[in-house]
Amino acid sequence: MQLRYVFSELRQGLRRNLSMNVAVVLTLFVSLALAGGGLLLQRQADRTAEVLGDQLQIMVNLCTVDDPSGNANCAGGEVTDPQRTEVERALEESSEVATYEFQTKAEGFAKAKESYPPEVFEGEDPVISEEDWPAAYWVTLEDPSEADGVTSAVRGLDGVSGVQDPRDELRKIFGIIDSLEIGSWAGAGVLLVAALLLVANTIRLAAIARRREIEIMRLVGASTLYIALPFLLEALVAAVVGAGLAALALAAFLKLAIMDGLAEALGFLPWVGWDDYVQVLIGTWPPGIALIAPALTLIPTLLLARKYTRV
Repeated sequence: MQLRYVFSELRQGLRRNLSMNVAVVLTLFVSLALAGGGLLLQRQADRTAEVLGDQLQIMVNLCTVDDPSGNANCAGGEVTDPQRTEVERALEESSEVATYEFQTKAEGFAKAKESYPPEVFEGEDPVISEEDWPAAYWVTLEDPSEADGVTSAVRGLDGVSGVQDPRDELRKIFGIIDSLEIGSWAGAGVLLVAALLLVANTIRLAAIARRREIEIMRLVGASTLYIALPFLLEALVAAVVGAGLAALALAAFLKLAIMDGLAEALGFLPWVGWDDYVQVLIGTWPPGIALIAPALTLIPTLLLARKYTRV
């Protein structure tokens, strides 16, 4: 009998405040979708840094006979053994260097043949020859995010024509991901505040509409929790529907935009997948949207229902 009354009140409450409940659901849907998008982008940034960070190496190119860089370090022609010794000393003294490996001209030229079309190696005066290819040091860093010290240490040494840092090209990608993540969190924060205000307003209007019923229930000795239960169930229904719509939107975004779009166009990057999606939904830290949604509706409902049902 009591449960029948509670569910009857729930149906009446949802019907009576239909427009307000729809507004709460839509606001929750958009805000949770943005928050979930921010969580996905955060996992994307972490995954990219984790996978590529260990693979990134700095390459220190050494001077050739007629070095095309025009660097003043190559004024004396091809790098000499004493100059190489000085470069190795700088690498060994740098705390940012984990290991380094010397690559001869022949080894570098062999790798180049795997990357460039064969025409550039053919003819009497080929575009690329072994003689023109520089010897180099491949440097693995202790921390992939810190390379300024070792770069500045070797860049000005005689015999060094230049330092190639592949992280320069990836910084733009990380910058785009960070900007999208910040934008998602900012938008989600504003909309989550709007959702909280909508929930509070809905509870206030529902309590005013049921004021006579609440007075009667108080007179017959009903507890606060029993009176507030229909309000809590209304809030839970809005949270479940809003979180469900947000989960569907995030699944569509992951499949269509990332898996079928970006992952195919930029295959060299590690992209988030369905396991990350599950964590965005039900993860405990940072909390997934399945935890955020009921917290956004049930906590303010508990606080406000106690206030507005006190007659």
